[in-house]
Amino acid sequence: MNAGTASRANDAGVILGQRTIPWPKSISPEAIERLKLSAQMPPESIPDVSDTAAWPTFIAQQNAGMEQYLPPISTEIEVKEETLAGVKFYRATPRFLPMYDQRLYIEIHGGGLIFGAGEFTRVMGAMDAQTFNTEVIAIDYRVPPEHPFPAALDDCFSVYAAEVQKRGAHNIIVGGGSAGGNLSAALMLRVKAAGLPMPAGLILQTPEVDLTESGDSFETLMGLDPILRTRLTAFNALYTNGHPLEDPMVSPLFGDLTGFPPTLLQSGTRDLFLSNTVRMHRRLRNAGVAAELHVFEAMPHGGFMGAPEDDDMQKEILRFASTHWPKTTGA
Repeated sequence: MNAGTASRANDAGVILGQRTIPWPKSISPEAIERLKLSAQMPPESIPDVSDTAAWPTFIAQQNAGMEQYLPPISTEIEVKEETLAGVKFYRATPRFLPMYDQRLYIEIHGGGLIFGAGEFTRVMGAMDAQTFNTEVIAIDYRVPPEHPFPAALDDCFSVYAAEVQKRGAHNIIVGGGSAGGNLSAALMLRVKAAGLPMPAGLILQTPEVDLTESGDSFETLMGLDPILRTRLTAFNALYTNGHPLEDPMVSPLFGDLTGFPPTLLQSGTRDLFLSNTVRMHRRLRNAGVAAELHVFEAMPHGGFMGAPEDDDMQKEILRFASTHWPKTTGA
């Protein structure tokens, strides 16, 4: 049965030797093309953590690169920049949303805990407002190197606490992808510690919930995910600024997850953060939380950027949100 295989094993692990991982035949042609295009992108040269002068330029370059792929904001969505307790955010609202609709989606953007401020946040908020057909607050939280942990979490908590007082937690769903998933989950721990009510639901898309990066997929999928090609060690160090990576407020996977709201988690079989997602799902289930997990075939970190599989993922998210938001009725 082992004849002809190229793998060997020793005390350190499994040695696979040179392998070519083929493009999967089990996904749509559009998804295959997205994988190929992403894999052809040149690798980034990441500054050393100690090179404080290089990071602002690097972050600005990455933000510009992210923004060039953003779609135009629909004319059906109104977006306003606001501040609350010194926290900047974007409030995106469908123009014909009934005044009695108190539902709110709080979007916490991704970007390795250091990218995505400004225009990316604004457009993400508008996209969510169009997707959910409800009001959205996209928090433009502070980022390193000027504002390391816990600045971003403080910002998210300030906005959440104010909106709970304004409209009630039962009208709110919190969500984020990647770094936004980290902050969304850490926010729940902060909310619980403060004695505030939990939101109606939590959406964690390929969440960065373990900054120690101890999961199996950080080994098995290294170099295979065309979006996250390597560990985020430098980003994590910049964000934590010497704070222990095991602290649940930094790595919420290690926190007490009892009392969390119903949660949807999403990842893919080529996502470097697959272990983050499946481990978080299992820990939530063990804590008695109603958590559902959706793992998509061959999907890398962040999805396929427009393939049919992304539509399936969006349908699951919309179903989850509509299930846990209160039903809206007229006055």
